[in-house]
Amino acid sequence: MKKIAFIGAGSFGFTRTLVKDILTFPAFADCEVALMDINTERLDYVSRAVRKIIAQGNYPAKVTVTTNRAEALSGADGVLITILASGPRIFRTDIEIPKKYGVDTNIGDTRGPSGIFRYLRTITPMLEICRDIEKYAPNAVVLNYTNPMAMLCRTLQSETKLNITGLCHSVQGTAEMLARWIGADYEKEVTYLCAGINHQAFYLEYKVNGADAYPRIREAVAKPEIYNEEIVRNEMFRHFGLYVTESSGHNSEYNAWFRKRPDLIEKYCTHGTGWNPGVYAYILNEYLSREDGSWQKDIDDYLNQETVDIARGREYAAYIFNGVFGDNTMFQFNGNVRNFGLIDNLPPGCCVEVPVVACKEGIRPIHVGPLPKQVAILVGTSAQIEELTVEGYLEGDRRKIFHAVLNDPLTAAVCSMQEISDMVDEMFEANREYLGRFK
Repeated sequence: MKKIAFIGAGSFGFTRTLVKDILTFPAFADCEVALMDINTERLDYVSRAVRKIIAQGNYPAKVTVTTNRAEALSGADGVLITILASGPRIFRTDIEIPKKYGVDTNIGDTRGPSGIFRYLRTITPMLEICRDIEKYAPNAVVLNYTNPMAMLCRTLQSETKLNITGLCHSVQGTAEMLARWIGADYEKEVTYLCAGINHQAFYLEYKVNGADAYPRIREAVAKPEIYNEEIVRNEMFRHFGLYVTESSGHNSEYNAWFRKRPDLIEKYCTHGTGWNPGVYAYILNEYLSREDGSWQKDIDDYLNQETVDIARGREYAAYIFNGVFGDNTMFQFNGNVRNFGLIDNLPPGCCVEVPVVACKEGIRPIHVGPLPKQVAILVGTSAQIEELTVEGYLEGDRRKIFHAVLNDPLTAAVCSMQEISDMVDEMFEANREYLGRFK
């Protein structure tokens, strides 16, 4: 019997989705699913959902539910981390303080001032979790779904000895979207090579039946109905010549072109028809709207269904576990790993998102080579900022955190240096209870 531990199991959507995928693999049908969270109410809800999936699939799996991390991790073969280090009370300061200084944020969980302070709050509990994994499950395959992905994975991979990578669904999600746009069969016809950093990786190749499909994608993007699905990303594609992973809302924050003036926000960020098209504080407002307890109703609705979906989905986690300690069917995916000989023109040691093979020998990243220069500049800037942020955390150096924010493209486009200094001081003060290591 294999054991899969979920740390932060109260993340209802992730846990439910990943459990149903895992159980579809014969090697895991009788596994122990260990659910751990510090929120007992959410833990109770998600345990009922997991038992519903097990019952409907008639699986011989076992469920353990605990608030004790050591109990959940003890002897685990695989660990999934899906934590949220703080709630909307503090998360909203990541969005609202920069807004005072002109930095308009859509999501705020990856980079920029909001992503940097989310990292600073999150990395300490993440390191505590990983220290426990080293103690109770040192050989486990550890998969992180918590943002900001790149900075967290970079730190965990240098400060622990764990076999850990980070996963994001944007690579396969965008590849499926492009296939839909050009009328290709994603499962049977599409192949691609994608590399960069999390949320800012590019499809260096996108092929249908072995032929370059970029001409077809250009034709599709010229159609108004398709252009309007992803305005920011389609503008980036028009000018860079390569398609970027992750949504327009996210990508509008990572550069200086789309959110630095009200007219640009109006033109590029508020009219898209895709997911989170770019309006201010989109995710914060989603969090706040669920503070009234509506999340319980959503879960009750799921639990009250006579049957639920138990078909295998396309999240990578279950396939990776199966490749390493299941039936050892090799599986290639895009994962977050340190850049040691993988992307030639990004900083050595930074966290990159590249093709990785999961097999019985473990997790093996693949050398990509250099990124095209026009995107290497953009991606390299973000990677260097992330490296500086990680250094700042490890050294407890507020000055390095300031310098990281100072060089953020969007922040630099709208703020003076003194304004950025004042903003960073205000964000440190708002996060005082979480950032004791900084003097």
